[in-house]
Amino acid sequence: MATQEDQLRQILSQSLSPDKPTRQNAERALLSAQSAPGHALAVLRVVSASNDPNAPGGDLPVRQAAAVHFKNMVKGGWAPNDEDDDGRVRCVIPESDRALIKDNLVSLMCTVPPQLQSQCSESIAIIASSDFPARWDNLLADLISKFSDPDWNVVNGVLLTANSILKRFRYVQRSDALYADILYVLQRLQEPLTRLFVAITAQLDGVDIAGDIIGLTARLSALRSINRIFYSLNYQDLPEFFEDHMGEWMAGFAKLLQYTNPILVDEDEEMQPGPIDSVQVSVVQNLNLYGNKDEEPFLPYLPQFTTLVWNLLMTVTPHSKHDALATISIRFLSSLIGKLMHRELFEGEGTLREIFGKIVIPNLTVRDIDEERFEDDPAEFILSDMESSDTESRRKCTQELLRAMCRQFESQTTSICSEHVSRMLGQFAADVNQWKMKDVAIHLMLGIAIRAESSQFGVSQVNDGVNVMEFFSSQILTELQEMDMSVRPMVKATSIKFVSIFRNQFTKEQFGALIPLLIAHLGSGDVVVHTYASVAIEKILTTKVDGPTNPKECKVGGAELKPFLNNLFTGLFSIVDNTELNENEYVMKCIMRALSVARDDLMDVVQIVLEKLTAALAQVAKNPKNPQYNHFLFESIAVLILAVCTKDATHTAAFEHFLFPPFQTVLQMEVVEFTPYVFQLLAQILEFRPEGAGLGEAYTSLFPPLLTPMLWERKGNIPALSRLLTAYLSKGPNDLVSHLLGILGVFQKLVSSKANEQYAFDLLRGIVLYLPHEAYMPRMKDILQILMMKLQHSKTPKYVANLTHFFALFIGKFGSQVYLDQLNQLQPGLGLMLLVQVWVPRLQAASPTRLEAKTQIVGLTKLLCETPALLSDSNSQLIWSQVLTCAVKIICSPESYLNLVSVQDNDDDAEIGYDATFSVLHFASRPANDPFPDVRDAGALLVQSIGQLSKSHPGRITPLIAHGLSPDPKLNAGFEGLCQKAGVQLS
Repeated sequence: MATQEDQLRQILSQSLSPDKPTRQNAERALLSAQSAPGHALAVLRVVSASNDPNAPGGDLPVRQAAAVHFKNMVKGGWAPNDEDDDGRVRCVIPESDRALIKDNLVSLMCTVPPQLQSQCSESIAIIASSDFPARWDNLLADLISKFSDPDWNVVNGVLLTANSILKRFRYVQRSDALYADILYVLQRLQEPLTRLFVAITAQLDGVDIAGDIIGLTARLSALRSINRIFYSLNYQDLPEFFEDHMGEWMAGFAKLLQYTNPILVDEDEEMQPGPIDSVQVSVVQNLNLYGNKDEEPFLPYLPQFTTLVWNLLMTVTPHSKHDALATISIRFLSSLIGKLMHRELFEGEGTLREIFGKIVIPNLTVRDIDEERFEDDPAEFILSDMESSDTESRRKCTQELLRAMCRQFESQTTSICSEHVSRMLGQFAADVNQWKMKDVAIHLMLGIAIRAESSQFGVSQVNDGVNVMEFFSSQILTELQEMDMSVRPMVKATSIKFVSIFRNQFTKEQFGALIPLLIAHLGSGDVVVHTYASVAIEKILTTKVDGPTNPKECKVGGAELKPFLNNLFTGLFSIVDNTELNENEYVMKCIMRALSVARDDLMDVVQIVLEKLTAALAQVAKNPKNPQYNHFLFESIAVLILAVCTKDATHTAAFEHFLFPPFQTVLQMEVVEFTPYVFQLLAQILEFRPEGAGLGEAYTSLFPPLLTPMLWERKGNIPALSRLLTAYLSKGPNDLVSHLLGILGVFQKLVSSKANEQYAFDLLRGIVLYLPHEAYMPRMKDILQILMMKLQHSKTPKYVANLTHFFALFIGKFGSQVYLDQLNQLQPGLGLMLLVQVWVPRLQAASPTRLEAKTQIVGLTKLLCETPALLSDSNSQLIWSQVLTCAVKIICSPESYLNLVSVQDNDDDAEIGYDATFSVLHFASRPANDPFPDVRDAGALLVQSIGQLSKSHPGRITPLIAHGLSPDPKLNAGFEGLCQKAGVQLS
């Protein structure tokens, strides 16, 4: 009889099958089984099977599949999932299995082959991120107990695991809880870690392992992990223990920086760092951490380490394998040079000249590997070279070094640099084949000319000792005017980058001459060149200047861009249309930006541009690879819709004609990356449909599938789908009455989830605003019942804000008596009870803003002036005073922006790009919809309504106003000001 493990092995084996149906069936079986009690333990038993491939269960690929399945199961289901917040939590792995897993996982990791060890290690780190240390007290002890294991695979396994777990101490905000966790770890780990570090560094000198490549490599790997753990433990603050044992650690670091062993160096290897390189990188990372912290106990060691790192830089080769070591070493020197306290280490002119000759020039010079990347791997070259990239390159780090030198020694650095620039340009002038000299000269200028810049806005402050515009005219412009694209393409790319970086320093007139040159470079066959040209144009189109009326306006607006539009789009789309090239996100971003700037002049080109974009969409839908490219593609379509339909809403029919076929293809093919975009664009077009035009045949036929539960199971679809449903409600309310139950089913599903409750309320507000009230009023009791149950189980500030916003809208539309009657059906007195216990406290805690603030004032006004129950006795009158105080507080708050419909977005300053959770299309943003457009001044409405109430109840209202507002003189004065402005006199 087959055991559970035998059946599991069979399913895991099938999950590796090349036959797609077999593989998919196996994957579904694994997915459905993962929450069953004992399944996770059975998976681990498969992972731990014999290493003998002939033994039962000894098939390594199946064990590897089991390890990956376990890791994915832990990743998706160990931490409690509170999506369905009905008072319970749901976890994929049953609680009954968890203790056994944690008790045995470290031992298992230490006994499996290295191929499986990394998966087990990652699983431990994932579990630890949730449970350690509070619910996994023995984890650290289990790991430390393996430090003395004779098997180096085991030692390295536990060190890698500890490193993965403790990484979370880096780059997080300081808190008492964080420091408590760090202290917990330090108390247990700091001493054994130090002993292990000292012991292993001593072993490197042992005669018995001097020629043992495997043993030495294992020890250096362990030291690298120890150094990374040290980095995590020291990241927030210098612990007292490490301060007391600074000598031991610094001696070890110094030894490692000087360590050499020819048998560990592969002279033929140019790409992959060796074991010595990797451990030295980790040492310099620790030195850089201490250097940036200015830790006093470390300062005596600085001169020694400055010399050691300097010497290390003298030995690194130009090969890629030494890139990490070169960049971190240069960063270490930069951090020291840039600080006044270390000035004496570098202030001699001889030292500065030596830095130029031995560090700056060699690391700015184009290497063979750079030329190869430029031609064969342009994406990698661009990533490491772009000024906004996070990827470190030798050039970027060296330019940071130059800027650090300028901060302390600007005149000397500028003078030395100018000498090198003049000499190099002279070499180039004498022999144009010496183009690398000109390339270095431009990078030297980029290094010393900039005092302050940002990747978004460019250079804001320039070194007074450098004439940027003169250098541009004599060296950059001439390079860009060379129309033979095969001549010095790397220098062309650097010259374009120069224009991009110094875009703020150019005038409108200079841009008028530069843009045609940049457009010409879109025709370059070199990907880097036409990419940099796209980037430069896109950045130029967002460059601002002080305007006469507006504080900032674009230097290049639609009028300035108009003469170049045809050539610009021809150049950009020639790149997009070239199927031999990868999807280029920078080119597509440039298209998006150009369309945005040229909005008023797009009518003549809209059809051809739309054809090009839909063709690009059809191409990438087959195999989406580049999320940023895809995002800018959809943004470009959104810009077109916005630009054209804002002028004439009847053009929505043309967009439907063009876009529905590719959109339907995306939906039918279930291209999950694109469906949220498609739903947003469908909503955008629908929202632009002329009033009274209805839904039309295409939208009507599309609606029923939108209620399919599977669509709503994908989290990424929900924001866009809920918006699309709201758009349907606004444009075709009568057509949707028959679908009300389905829409309410969606609402009920969304409101049950914390993550999605906002979209549930968006939908509910859409129902109330647009559907005939006789359609949903019979269901209102059920709707309110759902809302009250949710309030009982999950009374979060966010939910209460959404709920009270809905109450205000409902009262604003139907009056306070309907609100009270509906709630009182559920429970007598519930309406007033919610007002006292939920609504008023919410408004006292935080004032709403903009449209919500206006909606609240309209609703509260009706509540105050149309609810006799609030004037019936002293308790009710107290509530009336509290509600008035809340309303006046909203009106008087400058942060409420009460009568402004929405924030005015600045398209040029917006950060637009892909987001893995849900990418909002900036140019398809939903326009704000004022539910009370007839109310022009909500504050005036309040005081006028209270004035009418006061007339009908002489002498009764003013004491209640005084009782509510007199404790706060500002609110009292604010209310009196509102009355004066509106001409209201209270009786």
